[in-house]
Amino acid sequence: MKIVPIVVGIAVVFVLLLFGGAFYTVRETEIAILTQFGAPVGTPITEAGLHWKTPFVQDVNRIEKRVLEFDGPAVRMPTKDKTYIEVDTFGRWQITDAAKFFVALRDERTAQSRLEDIVGSETRAAVASHDLIEVVRSDKKRVALVDPNQTGTGLRQATRGRREIEQDILTASKPKLEQLGISLLDVRIKRVNYNTDVLTTIHQRMTSEREQIAQRFRSEGEGEAARIQGKKDRDLREIESIAYKKVQEVRGAADAEASRVYAEAYDKSPEAREFYGFLKTLETYRTVLGAKTRMVLSTDSDLFRLLEKSGK
Repeated sequence: MKIVPIVVGIAVVFVLLLFGGAFYTVRETEIAILTQFGAPVGTPITEAGLHWKTPFVQDVNRIEKRVLEFDGPAVRMPTKDKTYIEVDTFGRWQITDAAKFFVALRDERTAQSRLEDIVGSETRAAVASHDLIEVVRSDKKRVALVDPNQTGTGLRQATRGRREIEQDILTASKPKLEQLGISLLDVRIKRVNYNTDVLTTIHQRMTSEREQIAQRFRSEGEGEAARIQGKKDRDLREIESIAYKKVQEVRGAADAEASRVYAEAYDKSPEAREFYGFLKTLETYRTVLGAKTRMVLSTDSDLFRLLEKSGK
């Protein structure tokens, strides 16, 4: 009978310990920090499983050890060339020193607020030291298709790109957050919105740039067309010259052959030679005399003598 009270007492103590929170579990994705009357006790518990704490006195504070998301609000800020834009940033961060993080910030909500302050401040500083064209373009190599040596264009050339600016923000923010037990993994500019007051100027600048690109394409096209046209004219003159030379060679050979044939045909006898001379004279008359031709001939000219004989 004396054992019953002892068993009951042990059971009561076990129930008190159980419901008083003497046991707690730690997941694989979290770190536990014990606090006693609000002050941290011991080292952070990173091993997953069942653990023991002093009931009614100690509390368990759980901290996420996975990569967390940061999404800052869109903030209005000026660029180096005094253009106001709204920049929206986001990033990824992780708690690397749970004890330091708990003492400095306590929870993720406070950490998000500090991230907005630090990253937002470095973003404003980075944007304020660069022109709009550098903030907008993702890479400095992506330049306008205009001659960089051309003067009077009114367009600035980007010496840095948005990716380099994001790297500057990350480099400047990281040491400040490491003091709070946070490792900033990455920062990106999600969106850049133009202020309504400068939209007209932005559109005019974009139009001017596109017009210069179109004008360059037109100039290059006209130059290429002139080059092709000049080559065509040169080739055409060369072809015509070769063809004319060939025609003259063929014509000369034909005339020579015809003269040879005529010579052989009409040089066989005196009568043939006289007949040949008569034909050539008629061809000359046909060429010289027309329907309205008037000629004054002397009586001793060959033409007059031939006409006189034909009349008789």
